[in-house]
Amino acid sequence: MSGTTGCPKDVKEGLGLVQVYTGNGKGKTTCALGLAFRAVGCGLNVIMIQFLKPDGGYGEHISASRMDGFEIVPMGVDHMDEKVPLEKDLELTRAAMAKAREVLTSGEYDLVILDEINNSLKFKHVTPQEVIDLLDSRAPHTEVVLTGRGAPQEIIDYADLVTEMRMIKHPMDRGVPARRGIEF
Repeated sequence: MSGTTGCPKDVKEGLGLVQVYTGNGKGKTTCALGLAFRAVGCGLNVIMIQFLKPDGGYGEHISASRMDGFEIVPMGVDHMDEKVPLEKDLELTRAAMAKAREVLTSGEYDLVILDEINNSLKFKHVTPQEVIDLLDSRAPHTEVVLTGRGAPQEIIDYADLVTEMRMIKHPMDRGVPARRGIEF
């Protein structure tokens, strides 16, 4: 153990896996944020690129702005339309993929979270092979997390860890809207 962090000096040496958080239940982004919080606590440099999410002053944006070593880059518009993808969605997805390639190959980040990228896959804004090629390009010892509903089998097969969040019950079923500070 080193210093006051309680984390081993060689904590970065064990990194480099791909994790997927998927499923129809709440908690995929929240789980990734918890991992980011843990990583920053051990001195790791973390970035979250948010596909399909706008810069809307979400709670996680506010928290990340107060933490050294954690950056969130929202790269979407304020909707998720499962019908015909809008040109703006495709344009922003291409920009998010380019940003992801930049940070994954830089070696600057120890943990890269591609938030909602599974939804971009589900909506066919990007192909599984494009995402696999992106993951293959990452710098050594760069851990990657992919979140969002509907992770395709190719991504599940590629990943080292896959967790499926399954909704059993949700307050929205009773008409409770998304709550600031809890859902966003």
